[in-house]
Amino acid sequence: MKKILFTRRLIETSEEYASNLFSVKFNVDDIVLSKEEIISQSNDCDGIISTVTEVFDDDIISNLSKSIKIISNFGVGFSNIDIDAAKKRNIIVTNTPNVLTAATAEIAILIILGAARRVNEGIKYARNKNWQWSSDFLIGKELNNARLGILGMGRIGRAVANRARSFGMKIHYHNRVRLTPDLEKGSTYHGNIKSLFSVSDFLSINCTATEETRYIINKKTLNYFPDGAVIANTARGEIIEDVSMIEALKSGKIYSLGLDVYNGEPNIHPEYINLSNVFVLPHLGSATYKTRKAMSDLAI
Repeated sequence: MKKILFTRRLIETSEEYASNLFSVKFNVDDIVLSKEEIISQSNDCDGIISTVTEVFDDDIISNLSKSIKIISNFGVGFSNIDIDAAKKRNIIVTNTPNVLTAATAEIAILIILGAARRVNEGIKYARNKNWQWSSDFLIGKELNNARLGILGMGRIGRAVANRARSFGMKIHYHNRVRLTPDLEKGSTYHGNIKSLFSVSDFLSINCTATEETRYIINKKTLNYFPDGAVIANTARGEIIEDVSMIEALKSGKIYSLGLDVYNGEPNIHPEYINLSNVFVLPHLGSATYKTRKAMSDLAI
């Protein structure tokens, strides 16, 4: 029977499922393992099920036991794994696409709405019981008839677009390749990010994290947006360069920002916490029982 290291706990029923298939080594305390612990604990294993909380860089992968044949990543991507290093060791890397599309798209809409309608400020007023109604109290931005730019029109991007259409939004997108008409559904394609950003009253970031997309939202590209744009990120934190984004939020160039992911999770840049026009969630994109179970079972 193959032996598998689980770097973090998964849904209980999925762990029972895995126990019937493999000899398993569970992380009982569910703490983030150090590099040394991952290497030592997987020493007698055939495979590893990893999560976004571990970074499998060249240093880890080059020191893994020769018995390791696969790293199965619990997540839609695998930017936390050095693919080139894995290839050198003939280690297969897999992920869990498709099953978290709907849940993540729902969170994207949530943070778009949260950022646009000043939910962060509204919650504080409600809890403090110190608000009084007036005609201009917490005026926000309306989604109806606004232009939504989607950066990355893959499965999740298209699911966001489908939901945004029900709010009356006009869909624009940039992708590595243009979609076929049946997938575009009347959306407007832009061949480059400058063109897309320039018409984006709202932007939903749904692209994968690569060297090409790392900090693609930066001081230069933020200037492409219409004044007062709303940006939402449910992809990966490293898509946004934080210092430039914070400057744009303070100046009003960017009206508000919705984040479900950010650099250095969970250690968010402190300025984001201090800004009233930032709506933040703790990486909840796939956080439903149905989705997390499906991800667990697929990884297994």
